[in-house]
Amino acid sequence: MAAAAARSLLAAGRARAGGRRCRALPAAGAAPYCTVAPQQRRQPPPDMKSYLWSRYKEAKRVTKELVPSIMSNMLNPDAIFSNNEMSLSDIEIYGFDYDYTLVFYSKHLHTLIFNAARDLLINEHRYPAEIRKYDYDPNFAIRGLHYDVHRALLMKIDAFHYIQLGTVYRGLSVVPDEEVIAMYDGSHVPLEQMSDFYGKSSQGNTMKQFMDIFSLPEMTLLSCVNEYFLKNNIDYEPVHLYKDVKDSIRDVHIKGIMYRAIEADIEKYICYAEQTRAVLAKLADHGKKMFLITNSPSSFVDKGMKFIVGKDWRDLFDVVIVQADKPNFFNDKRRPFRKVNERGVLLWDKIHKLQKGQIYKQGNLYEFLKLTGWRGSKVLYFGDHIYSDLADLTLKHGWRTGAIIPELRSEIKIMNTEKYIQTMTWLQTLTGLLEHMQVHRDPDSQMILEEWKKERKEMREMNRNFFNAQFGSLFRTDENPTYFLRRLSRFADIYMASLSCLLNYEPDYTFYPRRTPLQHELPGWSDQLCTGTFRIPFLQDTVQIK
Repeated sequence: MAAAAARSLLAAGRARAGGRRCRALPAAGAAPYCTVAPQQRRQPPPDMKSYLWSRYKEAKRVTKELVPSIMSNMLNPDAIFSNNEMSLSDIEIYGFDYDYTLVFYSKHLHTLIFNAARDLLINEHRYPAEIRKYDYDPNFAIRGLHYDVHRALLMKIDAFHYIQLGTVYRGLSVVPDEEVIAMYDGSHVPLEQMSDFYGKSSQGNTMKQFMDIFSLPEMTLLSCVNEYFLKNNIDYEPVHLYKDVKDSIRDVHIKGIMYRAIEADIEKYICYAEQTRAVLAKLADHGKKMFLITNSPSSFVDKGMKFIVGKDWRDLFDVVIVQADKPNFFNDKRRPFRKVNERGVLLWDKIHKLQKGQIYKQGNLYEFLKLTGWRGSKVLYFGDHIYSDLADLTLKHGWRTGAIIPELRSEIKIMNTEKYIQTMTWLQTLTGLLEHMQVHRDPDSQMILEEWKKERKEMREMNRNFFNAQFGSLFRTDENPTYFLRRLSRFADIYMASLSCLLNYEPDYTFYPRRTPLQHELPGWSDQLCTGTFRIPFLQDTVQIK
């Protein structure tokens, strides 16, 4: 919204400056359209300082006037956003992950994971007991960050593999831009150094990408232990530290530490939400089939689902699969399904049919498809992990996919604030002024342009702080989409903050991706004409959607 308004403002400025040219559309008889041409070098006005600052003040005045109209169309944080056109009328089967999809956890869980993994480092890996002084900081890291395993650096990378300078951390301290540029011979990370398909550092890849919500405590613990070693001048091998922290976090899960703690105090750790049952009930009422595929164990899932859905939760699902070991579940054809009885004992019976009301363990997707016949675009699967839950399904099997991104709701609420809108609208306008006025090469003009660049840099930092003081938004770097968003756009047909967003839409609703302008397209027909209820889910349209 702010970008479109700013572009309109700059276009008007260019028109007044005589920087437009028109040409005919290819279609016969079509009206001409205008493209913005670089301002031609002309004899500069006698007083360039006055000229540039007058343009600056005029732009600021118009920007200020635009803000109220932009704020009248605030985004709906409970909307569903589309990367690919999809109609719910085509969906016959709905599938779900469990953690952070059907169930959400309180802030206490990440503290539990951090503390348990920290204690495992001390007790089992013989790390200094002094690291126990570090507590979990929920405001330090964001999802989607990359970690250079060999250099022990946590950083944010954009969709083009460029590091966002100012977001590279060694321990808990930011690394100066000059040092980052020296280490990487610039700010670009070559493809062969990036994480592998699933975000892991393997086979020579030096980067690990943290895509899981459960990875937030892991990033924080890595940074804290790095910080301790650096502050105390202790020589250590970063690769060993990364592996030890990864193993400790893994053990919190596979040794049952996390599961037992949650089961012992379920009200503390699970955020009860009756909307989960409402979503499942709505789908069942419309004759949809449903299944659950999760990596979590049987008793843990059973207790959690009884808490958030009810004792009859299994009646809502046609198939339930636990300890699936995704993403291997989607690729390994060798592991057969095993039935789990009411006491949690694994049975040895050969599985010829996946029965409703039963729980199955392990297995693989190929056997799942054979036994159910649920194939292709009539299946929609929801999960929070872009790689482990969604990537293989959309690339290899043609399922439709929905990403659950809890951070989306809080980011949209920030984007709807007047302070953010004012900052972003002016930032876009100032960027346009710099682009348009850079043709003036005289010393006075260049001095003013440098002042504008400094202001632009300060505003970018302010924009980052709106979301996270260290790393900014999950979805954007200073100007580009993040690597996280690039993968989200590729592997998810739709995305939303939680499953409850489905309650705002009818079962035959069609999601249309908003047509955003390409760099060579005019915003006039692509941005301005495609706004409103049919393209952007504005806040005031929620009632109409329902």
